[in-house]
Parts: sequence; C-alpha cells; structure tokens
Amino acid sequence: MTDVLFVRPVNKRNGITLSAVGAVLLSLAFWLFVSFPQGFAPGLVLFTFGAISLILGVSKLGEPEISFELSQSGLLFRHRKGQLYVDWNNIQRMDIPRVTQGVDITELPYIGIKLRQINPVLDSISPRLATGLVSEQRPLLMTATTQTDDLGKLEDQLSAEFTPYESNGDRYRGVLAMFGHRCELLSDTLGFHLFLPQDSMDRDLGEFLALLKEFRAKACQYELDGVAP
Repeated sequence: MTDVLFVRPVNKRNGITLSAVGAVLLSLAFWLFVSFPQGFAPGLVLFTFGAISLILGVSKLGEPEISFELSQSGLLFRHRKGQLYVDWNNIQRMDIPRVTQGVDITELPYIGIKLRQINPVLDSISPRLATGLVSEQRPLLMTATTQTDDLGKLEDQLSAEFTPYESNGDRYRGVLAMFGHRCELLSDTLGFHLFLPQDSMDRDLGEFLALLKEFRAKACQYELDGVAP
C-alpha cells in the first residue's frame, strides 16, 4: 500500500465532452431560431438538451481534480467548496449506511463515518463547506425522517440547529453550530456523523470502504509499532 493515495472522482469524468456537446447543440438551436423560423420546435429541443448538457459539463469541470487524499494519518475529502480532514484515530466506525423501507433493507449511496469526537472536524471545516454540506444533506434528512418513530424529537433537533452547539466544553455558533447539530441528528437516526458521496469516489462503495479500512488498519499498525506516520 502506498503512503499517500489520491482519488479522482467519477463525477469529474466527461466534463469536457458534455460541455462541448452542449455548446454545439446550443449553437445549432440558435442557428435554427434565426435562419429557419419554421424550425422552432426542433430548435427548442436542441436548446433544451444543449442547456442541460452544458450545465452538467460545467458542473463537472467545477469539481476538484482530486476528491480524496488518503495518508497514514487520515483522510482528506476535497469538495468544490473546501476540504474536510478526519484523523484515522477519530473514526469509531465506517460502513455503508443502510435503511429499512417496508420489509426491504436499502443501501444509501454514501460511506458513513461515525466520529469519536466532532470537535476536530468543526475546528477545521470552513463555514462555506459546512453550509454546502448542510444543503447537500437534504436527501439524507428526508431519509432520516422515515427512520424514526419519534418525530417530536426529530423536530426538536431540527429546531436546535439555529442555536449554539456545545461539544466537549467547546461552544460553536452560526453555520458551524448548524453543521454540528446536523451531524448529531444524522448520527442518531442513520448511525453516522459524516457521509461521503459515492460520486466522489473512483470505484464502487464496497471497494472504497475496503480501501479506507486498509489505510486505517495500516495507521493503527504504525501506532502499535511505534512508528510515526
């Protein structure tokens, strides 16, 4: 196993192709609108698909070239709005979150991380990234509402997101407090504080989870052997 591994996200792929296809379709659409008024209908179709393709392409190009940096000390998650670092020693558990839907058990497209302490994350995360993650976690929040029988407690937790957050003697306000409350809510309902999305990885969830566990086990072995990572 290498000392440092860089992971390129799958959602970065085809960004240039989608952008180019979108630009061509939009050009054809405008050409039809100007040159052939009777071609409004096909021009509108080309315009719609071109706009969608261009938006998706530009969005992909805006993603970081490297989404994860795995080292002997921890994992660094790179997001378009910032980065998040988690020390291996601060991870209590990692797994693919699973929820019950009727009689079925469904895997969520994330790898969940349960922290020993949330303070190191709150001390290092930028307010911009915290805001972005809270926004992106809306599907997880909707899933959480289906996994609890105590909706009153869930409502209280959601209301608490606008109040200061305290953990291990430290007090956080604003966006960091909201992110801390949200992490606790998701931990209570789905079992994990942090959720790494599948489209930020370069392989399927099971393989990436095994990779994370391999790095974590290696780090623990270094610690037992008294070798600095």
